[in-house]
Amino acid sequence: MKNTLLCLFLSTSYSVFCQTFTGGGGPINDNSTIDIPVSVTGLPTTIDTTNFGLETVCINLTHTYDADLTVWIVAPDGTVGMLFSNTGGGDDNFTNTCLNVDAATSLSAGTAPFTGTFKPSGQIGLVNNGQNPNGSWKLRVNDNYGADQGNVISFSITFGNNPAGYFAFSSSLLPIVEINTNGNVIQNDPKVMADMKIRFNGQGVRNYMTDAPDEYNGKIGIEYRGNYSLSLPQKPYSFETWDLNGNTIDSSLLGMPAESDWVLLANYNDKSFSRNILPFHLFDSMGNYATRTRLVDVVLNGEYQGIYLLGEKIKRDNNRVDVNKLEPIDIGGIDLTGGYILKIDYWDNTNSWQLNHSPIGFPGLDIHMVYVYPKPQDLMPQQTTYIQNFIADYEDALYGTNFAHPSLGYRSFIDVPSFIDYFIVNEVCRNGDGFKKSRFFSKDRDKPDGTVKKLKAGPVWDFDWAEKDMWGGSEDGSQFMYGACDQDVNAPGWYIRLLQDTLFANEVRCRYDDMRRSILKESYIDGKIDSVAQTVNESQAWHYQTWGHLGSATGTPEVQAPSQTYAEEVQRLKDWFHRRLAWLDANMPGTLNGCSMLGIQDLVNANKITAYPNPFSSIITIEWTQADLVGAQLAIRDGSGRMIKTQDISSDSAYDKSLTITDLHDLASGVYFIEIVKGDERAMLKIIK
Repeated sequence: MKNTLLCLFLSTSYSVFCQTFTGGGGPINDNSTIDIPVSVTGLPTTIDTTNFGLETVCINLTHTYDADLTVWIVAPDGTVGMLFSNTGGGDDNFTNTCLNVDAATSLSAGTAPFTGTFKPSGQIGLVNNGQNPNGSWKLRVNDNYGADQGNVISFSITFGNNPAGYFAFSSSLLPIVEINTNGNVIQNDPKVMADMKIRFNGQGVRNYMTDAPDEYNGKIGIEYRGNYSLSLPQKPYSFETWDLNGNTIDSSLLGMPAESDWVLLANYNDKSFSRNILPFHLFDSMGNYATRTRLVDVVLNGEYQGIYLLGEKIKRDNNRVDVNKLEPIDIGGIDLTGGYILKIDYWDNTNSWQLNHSPIGFPGLDIHMVYVYPKPQDLMPQQTTYIQNFIADYEDALYGTNFAHPSLGYRSFIDVPSFIDYFIVNEVCRNGDGFKKSRFFSKDRDKPDGTVKKLKAGPVWDFDWAEKDMWGGSEDGSQFMYGACDQDVNAPGWYIRLLQDTLFANEVRCRYDDMRRSILKESYIDGKIDSVAQTVNESQAWHYQTWGHLGSATGTPEVQAPSQTYAEEVQRLKDWFHRRLAWLDANMPGTLNGCSMLGIQDLVNANKITAYPNPFSSIITIEWTQADLVGAQLAIRDGSGRMIKTQDISSDSAYDKSLTITDLHDLASGVYFIEIVKGDERAMLKIIK
């Protein structure tokens, strides 16, 4: 149906008309997409963003969980403009909801049933591309989750002389990731095939959409990922690099080691763009594996989607979580002992098992451990029995009367340094999620000599609800997160018990104090945040122009009023860390007795470890006269704690108890540290170039 309305008279000799076309309705079913057509006739043969084109789309629909929905308008030539996506949480319905780019309020700042006129989440002006508007238009509605359904009652599209414009993304100083699904609708599962191109001409060099996609040009399989983050307008994705037949292929993206599994982490809930980058960097700088990431601009089906973090998916790989590959035939002896990757996360009865113990202070609370690698369906019965028994034995030791004993207690089962580093990073960021979900562990294969490979904590993950003040009284930087066990995902509460061990608490305090001299210094963290801000300085304006949520209370609820500018958001994050570190300085468990460089030097002296020449130029030799350091891990770090080089001390070094490291000529002059870790012991030497 077509309605022609006289909208406005100008001082010139012609009239301005709005022409509205009304479409019908249809059912909205779970995990499906519906296209509802409307016929448009009698319009000029060209629509654009200047003179005449699409202005407004209005909808009426019922649904019992608004955040399940993504809605687009589809033009006759196939161009798609997104109206909104996963907005409204668990609330119901869209009633007389109109989307117009000139509206004062963004839809993401409204509340269901969103009656009124709002700025859309996407760029509906993309349809005003010079095409002939006469033909079949469609309202496309996708329900990407189960359990809730609804109906489109009606919708309308209005054309006029104040057409919707759009941000014409054409170039960036960030790498550009362009994805085209070729009409396939992205779902939660399974992955759909798409084309991906990545353009990157080098650091500080502008990248254009017209450049050859030298970084990647091929097929991918893409799907949605995440839980809460999936409910927000900017979608997170997982993707695999594929060949033409849909088989996975390893590819190196933006300098990261070749693999097939990748993620695109959305930044809608992180207005600073730093909240994942910073803790990943801290955990890596402490000597642990953390997901490598690159900031990128993303274009999906011709529509700019804002700034994302392109990064590695956590999985077993020599360059990621480096544990042995566990095959179905590995069902006995040493082969059975690793490798495994586990996590505390959302679970069901097919992918997890329930642990035998409840956290201290939470009697009867059920804790579940989720299988990550191998996948649950790939595990042999002997393998599930082994890893379940290993965790059970660890918890029995942890909660036993001899729990603090160096050989009879928990230390026989866990890699204490990784547990300490994991604790520090998540508490520095006050990350409640880090102790209850997206919490990873790994167990590698034992050594032929009988050495048990212990359970490692990490990698760290999921910080979009961290580094914020989310409850009254939190503004002073206070409260520990490790003891909050009874939440949406029950946490095991292991640190409650671990910190009852005076030695463990002192080790935490010692490690924290050492890091406060380098990567946990306020000036260092400020510099890292400033580095991210400088990197996205150009693109952040486009990001907020696209999503329209800067200055609005969207995503994680916060105590303070929303930042009104990006510069204010950056400064707010710095100030937050300053308050948090000041509180931790006063409240971190343990003492510094026998700690810091004196304690480290005592360990060095006990093993008679030396490094020479010191100062060095391009080669340095580490030598020890006592103890056995075979199997230890050696790392060279710069003065800020950043990892420069790592190497295992192999049996080749056993004879003369020395190890020579070459190829150090490219290092800049300055102070460096050699860190040696074997089991629960650390040694550190200061060297100078």
